[in-house]
Amino acid sequence: MIKMLENINENGSNVKKIIKGSIISIIITLIALVIFASLLTYTSISESTIPTVTIIITVISILIGSSLSMSTVKKNGIINGILVGLIYIAVIYILSSVIEGSFALNLKSIIMIVGAIIAGTVGGIIGVNR
Repeated sequence: MIKMLENINENGSNVKKIIKGSIISIIITLIALVIFASLLTYTSISESTIPTVTIIITVISILIGSSLSMSTVKKNGIINGILVGLIYIAVIYILSSVIEGSFALNLKSIIMIVGAIIAGTVGGIIGVNR
């Protein structure tokens, strides 16, 4: 019975850490996008860099968020990291689709989803092994 309660507590704790990692990732993304928008406004950086920089910011944000949130987890860093990436990308996809008014899936969306999964995986591995 005690072992079962420990497992439930551990799983509840993992869910909190996964959500925490996703929130950290979103906050990092917002900060990075504000900085990038300022650079676009006040420098001669081309607007053609927006898709590439957006993907890079997404991947780095998820990598940092999943790594930080998984640093106290002893196992399942890969799965937890993937979940951080998937929750992050689901929130971002839903928000951007509502703002744009369409729920289309294009090449950029697919690249971001794959990047989110890979970044979450790597971040989870790094976090568990720190």
